[in-house]
Amino acid sequence: MAESAKWYVVHTYSGYENTVASAIMKNVDNRNLHDLICEVTIPMETVTEITENGPKTVERKVFPGYVLVKMVLDDMSWHVIRNIRGVTGFVGSGNKAIPLTDEEVIAMGVEKHEVHVSFAVGDSVKIIDGALSSFIGTVEEMDVEKNKVRVVVSMFGRETPVELELDQVEPVEL
Repeated sequence: MAESAKWYVVHTYSGYENTVASAIMKNVDNRNLHDLICEVTIPMETVTEITENGPKTVERKVFPGYVLVKMVLDDMSWHVIRNIRGVTGFVGSGNKAIPLTDEEVIAMGVEKHEVHVSFAVGDSVKIIDGALSSFIGTVEEMDVEKNKVRVVVSMFGRETPVELELDQVEPVEL
C-alpha cells in the first residue's frame, strides 16, 4: 500500500512542528498505521549566521508552521492527523488535502533520488537533453551530490565548458 503514498503538507501552530511530528509518529506506532502513514519530516536547512561572537551554524526550519507527511490518504489517516494537538489542517482546498507533485517534492529536497552514473571524469559523453542536445563532449568535473556534471564541448573550433545535470548526458558507446 505504501506505493500509493504521497506527500501532504500539514499546517501546524508555529513552533509546534516538532511536537506534531513526534505525536504523528507516536500515533502511527500505537495504532500500527505504518502502512498508511510512512514518513514524517520537517524540512530543515543549515544556515551560517554572523553574530557579534563570529559565525555560528544553526539548523532552521525551511517552512515554519508546516510538517510534511508521506501517507496514503483515507478517512482513517486523515482523522489521525487532523486530531493531533497543534494541527490546524492540511494544505489544500476546504477539507480536501492536495498532495505535492513529484516536482515539488524534488525541489524541496524531501526525497533524495539516487542517480547511478555510468561515466567518469575524462570519459566521452553525449548530451541528450537541452540546447546542446546531440553534442559530444568530455567530462571535466562531476558532483554527484549536487547532480551536476561539467562537460567540455567543442563549439565553433573552441573548447567550451557546459554545466549540466547528470541525467542530461549519457556515455558514448564506442
